[in-house]
Amino acid sequence: MSADNRTSQLDCSAPVSAMSGRLGRGAGGRPRGAKMEGETVIAGVDTHKDVHVLCLLDGLGRKIRSGSFGADPEGYDRLAEAIGDPGSCMVVGVEGTASYGAGLTRRLVELGYNVVEVLRPKRDKVRPGEGKSDPLDAERAARKAASGKGCSVPKSQDGWVEAVRQLYVARRLAVATSTSCVACAKSMLTTAPSALRERFRGRERPKDLMPLLARGRKAGDALEESVLASLRSVAAVWKEARSQVESLDERIRALLEANAPALLGVEGCGTTTAAALVVAAGDNPGRLKGEAAFSMMCGASPIPASSGKTDRHRLNRGGNRQANWALYEIAIKRMAYDERTRRYVARRTSEGKSRREAVRCLKRYIAREVYRVLMDPNPDGAAPEGPELAKMRKAMRVTQKKAAAELGLSAATLGHLERGKRRSTKLERRYYELLCELERALPQTAS
Repeated sequence: MSADNRTSQLDCSAPVSAMSGRLGRGAGGRPRGAKMEGETVIAGVDTHKDVHVLCLLDGLGRKIRSGSFGADPEGYDRLAEAIGDPGSCMVVGVEGTASYGAGLTRRLVELGYNVVEVLRPKRDKVRPGEGKSDPLDAERAARKAASGKGCSVPKSQDGWVEAVRQLYVARRLAVATSTSCVACAKSMLTTAPSALRERFRGRERPKDLMPLLARGRKAGDALEESVLASLRSVAAVWKEARSQVESLDERIRALLEANAPALLGVEGCGTTTAAALVVAAGDNPGRLKGEAAFSMMCGASPIPASSGKTDRHRLNRGGNRQANWALYEIAIKRMAYDERTRRYVARRTSEGKSRREAVRCLKRYIAREVYRVLMDPNPDGAAPEGPELAKMRKAMRVTQKKAAAELGLSAATLGHLERGKRRSTKLERRYYELLCELERALPQTAS
């Protein structure tokens, strides 16, 4: 090869000097790494803790180049420079947009690139003979992004939902810690001397047992004293963990009330379940194609399993399991307190479905309702909350018993609503409309 040709090949690689890898000739005989000006490219990124690996394909799917970049702001900018102008990049497929690739995803979106999340291939799903390496994973990500198969719009992770997610993660850790403390204390009592076991016998509920352990008096011999000291230490950790749970619940609820009050108003939806649902949807729930996609993401959509003359569906064990748990909790609460839900479950069971199958059907309907609320979390013209409605009722001199009878509720249920212990957007709307109707029926006093 002449000196001029060697110089030309080095000049082609100059703009991507930060990229590792050996230059070779790609398809068509051009040097690999020589990206043509204005050429349409497809990018794939395999993300890691310290290094991100990029692979570029041309518009025909031929590999142009690959290389590694640091997982830091400077590395993000150099990776974007290697891809080129956002207008000439068809799509960027990134693995792990919610973990190691979160920072890179945010930066690429800021620069105007079309970024999609590519699911990481499971080890048992890789075809035999394909091999496994970071450059190969980046190339697979690029090809999947080009085909659109197994891709989704990544969560933006830059709004109030991300704040809820961080608090929710800390809350789950605090709950797990308190649960472990209770299990540890009960295990220690099981093997404790008989005198200590008798002292705490019958205290099974954590709220009764743990405060009593924290106040445990000194015992007689060294063994009992050591066991009591250990139990006091475990009880102190439990108390601190429960305090953290309550504090985090307050912060999460404040964010939800400020940004998604309608979700808290969904029948049976509390602070924890609402947090799980908004975290699953993300800051940009519009990325989901519709309520069916949201239901599938929550694992609440049955999967067709028909063949020949057999027409059936099987249980969906995939999706976001925390969101699936939230839908289940809402369904169980409604089955306990909501008369309309009870009638629905009774009708389903009379049709031959089991209780579990009826709950799964109910979860699908709840997912549809939750999706609509997530798309409009702060609707205009919402009814006043329970305490304000109670003031309106008292000003009109209407008894709580009469209002409850008009609504078809018990006085206790209406009392919970008026004191703010229960939130239901639909019930508050019905109550507000009833009070407005009663107010119009009052005799008008002459001015």
